[in-house]
Amino acid sequence: MRDIALVVFLFAFIGVGFRKPFLFVLCFCYIDIVAPQRLSYFLINSIPISLIVFGLAMGGWLVFDDKRDTRWSGRQILLILLLLYCGITTIQADFPVEAQDKWSWVWKALVWAIFLPLTLRTRLRIEALALIMLLSAAAIAIAGGIKTAAGGGGYGALQLLLNENFGLYEGSIMSTVGISIIPLILWYRRHGTIFPPDWRVSLFCFALCFACILLPVGTQARTGLVCLAVLAILSLRAVKHRILYMVGGALFVAAAIPFLPQSYTQRMETIEGYQSDESASTRVAVWKWTWDYAKDHPFGGGFNAYLQNHVRVHMAAGSYDPDAPQSAEPIVYEDQARAYHSSYFEMLGEQGYPGLALWLLLNGVGIVQLERLRRRYRHTRRAEEQWIAPLATALQHGHIVYMVGSLFVGIAFQPFIYMMLALEIGLSTYVRRREKESGWRPLMARPARVPARQGFPGSPSA
Repeated sequence: MRDIALVVFLFAFIGVGFRKPFLFVLCFCYIDIVAPQRLSYFLINSIPISLIVFGLAMGGWLVFDDKRDTRWSGRQILLILLLLYCGITTIQADFPVEAQDKWSWVWKALVWAIFLPLTLRTRLRIEALALIMLLSAAAIAIAGGIKTAAGGGGYGALQLLLNENFGLYEGSIMSTVGISIIPLILWYRRHGTIFPPDWRVSLFCFALCFACILLPVGTQARTGLVCLAVLAILSLRAVKHRILYMVGGALFVAAAIPFLPQSYTQRMETIEGYQSDESASTRVAVWKWTWDYAKDHPFGGGFNAYLQNHVRVHMAAGSYDPDAPQSAEPIVYEDQARAYHSSYFEMLGEQGYPGLALWLLLNGVGIVQLERLRRRYRHTRRAEEQWIAPLATALQHGHIVYMVGSLFVGIAFQPFIYMMLALEIGLSTYVRRREKESGWRPLMARPARVPARQGFPGSPSA
């Protein structure tokens, strides 16, 4: 039954795209996030549906779309450089076969991020992309939230529609993404036009935010708790009544703690001391290995270079794992081929210092550009402009949360963040084009000074 529903929805989506080619773009974003071909048991799991829609989206834009409003951004140039550099490191990778496997989807994510801003010519398209990203992620978040509320979950046990660690279906990744999209959900609740704001939209948005907050509880991902704390701090910039916000947040946390599973609170306590937890202590050992590896290989070892690591871990007694043997003496064990569990060390180990610098520059410039947009439009009085600053703020907060989560999860090439980058670039180029074409400046709250007329008493030329 699920296969039939997926096929009907997917082919209806593709069919409508032949009338409105931009819908092919949205359809590919949905496929890249939800991966319906992996959810299907037999109807579409053998069809390269992702590649087909990718080609339709590119072809539809080339043949039918109006390109007069197309603008390029410096960040797209950075994406091209990163794409070329990753291609070079893949050719020279320490593990050529394994590197090709990761390259097979990384190049598509980067090419899509380069292409996607070219299609975002109007506010409607920008909003449509934001909406399809939210709804696609919501399909996973709602399932996880319902299972958590029903008493399911646990570290490595919460199944998010798909029983494998693919894309957003991995617990820590989805916890990070779920928290990072909360600002965008709240923006849509107030400024959306495809589904105009009313009580039904508000109810859905609040329920989706609650489901996203439940994800770190259901997955017991410490990364999600850190991201939630960062978002709470960032939100102080956007709220009007900060004291009320802080008091309400403190009361909410105090009321929620008694309802949290004991296994969750025990796992969160391991944040204070990584040496008493096997997962955390192994991550630190891998990070040390990667740092030493980069000293000898400054240009990286290509994708999946971590397969050659071999670490020796000294773990303190008192581990979180209740099944682990308890001993007063430190536990020493060895591990190998352990993943980076950090986007920063992932970039350092696989792409070296040049790749890490490109990646940091790409994300850093994006956050700075959003801050410039936010400050430029936050006091505007024009009704048609009042969605810009809140959207810039929402994307900036989500991006910062994602980068914080990236400290503990290897998601440097996760397609979702590159769609978010494309959305940021599209917003920036749209606003810049709008200003340039009309010689336009934002109308601020303070009344503008009207220049004196020629010959009027008191004017310079009178």
